[in-house]
Amino acid sequence: MIYSHTEWNINPKFEIVKEFEKRIAEYYNSPFAVATDSCTHSIELCLRYLKPNNIKIPTRTYISIPFTLMKLNLSWEFVDDSWKEEYVLGGTSIIDGAVSFKPNSYMPNTYKCLSFQHKKMLSLGRGGAILCPTEKDYGVLKAMAHDGRTDDKPWGEQDIQYIGYHYYMTPETAQLGIELLKNVTEPTKEWSSEDYPYLPDMKVFK
Repeated sequence: MIYSHTEWNINPKFEIVKEFEKRIAEYYNSPFAVATDSCTHSIELCLRYLKPNNIKIPTRTYISIPFTLMKLNLSWEFVDDSWKEEYVLGGTSIIDGAVSFKPNSYMPNTYKCLSFQHKKMLSLGRGGAILCPTEKDYGVLKAMAHDGRTDDKPWGEQDIQYIGYHYYMTPETAQLGIELLKNVTEPTKEWSSEDYPYLPDMKVFK
């Protein structure tokens, strides 16, 4: 079935995304989860929402993290901190949990960003999520991830409140996530900073 631009918000296929969010929140014991298309975009949304500055990130992490900070023109610096499984972006309550997949591991009052990229334990090809503490956080971040839209009525009838981005998870990805989550296991490898190159040595950061 093809939905018109005024009907997409009531497309029942998107209810499966909410179901996936509910199950991910339950797995991590988080109040809420916002499904996105990647961990990098999850972190970007949190940075745009929380508006921190003077951010510190490890010298060894995935390259998209400093690129995102540069993209947003934020004040930041590398620090020689080692980490295992996840780390907090210094000066924020944002956690890069891209390589972390442990049940009941949500830390209260944080914004933990997850990855479901093809190499991760929940391998969806592409996908991510934000674990967040309040219903307000969920509503704003959900709208930001989906072009500023909400799902209570057709978007053309909405008075859009937030600048939005095309970072949402598709229903097809969410459906796959629900199926795979039934049999997912905890990682056998503990990822750490030592699994990443020393980024300050790269020409792009000099």
